[in-house]
Amino acid sequence: MDAFPKVTMGSVAHAECAALAGRLWLSLPSNTGCPMSFRFRWLPLLCLALAGCKQLENPGNVTAADKAARAPASDGENMVSINAADAPLPPAPPRSRADRPWAAAQLENGNAWISCSTDYAGEGGDGVALEGLGRDQIQQALAPCAERGLLRVRYAGKINPGFAELVWRLAVVADALKIHKRILDLDSSGGQVESAIVAGDSIGESGWTIWVREGSICHSACVFVLAAGDNRLLSGKVGIHRMMRISSKATSRAELNRELHEVYDNVKDYLQRNGVAVGVADLMMTVPNRSLRLLTADELRQYGLDGTNAVQDDLERIKQMRACGDDFVQRKDAFLIAFDQQCKREGADMESINSCGQALKQRFGFPDAVCPEESPLSEIDVATLPPAPSEPPPVAEQAPADSGTPAAQADAATVEGSANAR
Repeated sequence: MDAFPKVTMGSVAHAECAALAGRLWLSLPSNTGCPMSFRFRWLPLLCLALAGCKQLENPGNVTAADKAARAPASDGENMVSINAADAPLPPAPPRSRADRPWAAAQLENGNAWISCSTDYAGEGGDGVALEGLGRDQIQQALAPCAERGLLRVRYAGKINPGFAELVWRLAVVADALKIHKRILDLDSSGGQVESAIVAGDSIGESGWTIWVREGSICHSACVFVLAAGDNRLLSGKVGIHRMMRISSKATSRAELNRELHEVYDNVKDYLQRNGVAVGVADLMMTVPNRSLRLLTADELRQYGLDGTNAVQDDLERIKQMRACGDDFVQRKDAFLIAFDQQCKREGADMESINSCGQALKQRFGFPDAVCPEESPLSEIDVATLPPAPSEPPPVAEQAPADSGTPAAQADAATVEGSANAR
């Protein structure tokens, strides 16, 4: 079995639970007319409580990035899991994404294009082809996008170590250039499970909206990448099947299931931390590797693979409640419900979905005057705005700006009133 490092909910939770059971035992009366036998009647219940504490441990595993790097470059059209039983223990994780060294890497069985626009139907199309994964190459490709603060990456190909490196390196450079609106436009038949999880964890830490547009697919291991997006917009097909174990030595079903058990535990843990139902992994087990099961629109919503990432949504609500207010959160919730019902029609292309969302936003007062960056579909707002000026306009010395003047206050009140009226 592979030596994946275990990840638990933390020994703290277990210790706290056990401590609580201990305090309960000590709190039972003993010297106030209550015999000791009475206290021992509670002993079975306390044992059950401690057993429940043990269940707080999460049996899931975390896959190390270097294990994915050892996977073969070519893996056919199947979702595969690499055999890393003899791999050494992974090194300690770096302090941040930027601290990782940029080793030699390249895209294999895949291509990437860079665009600074959400419009893929216009002259720019998918964008400019990315020449390589070197820091200078990525820096040069992303530099034009710094003006608007929007990046769209079109990726067509396999999910493999090169793809995992791609999304990590793009995030590092985008952070440095302050490009905070990021779209990953996917078209992939799948690939390696471990690489998908490594890429997904990087995506989950760096704020990506994921598209699967009309004519594109996201099959097999690509589904794990889809799961990691902050938001997912789907017009193409999403499909799943059972994974295949490379270099398996199994000679019976029982042996094969034992080999796959730890991998599936790792997959389920990954899905849970991304707000996706673990039933996806169970359903995968029932579909032969040579076959494919396309998920319906209802199933995608039911499993948590379409729309807003549930875990990310919780984080955003907490932050937005503090920064933007309760009214903002309620309007955003109402918009997302209406967006799902009115814009995500069966067979609608990505451009139609986004256009519908833009028109719908006005009914709910978005973009918000106070929190425009937190407004839903804000990447589309950024795409339609003119690039920010490189330098602030000069201020006349004889008439310095004063936000406290009656005129400025009146203008601010007008803007606020207009936003509330929409």
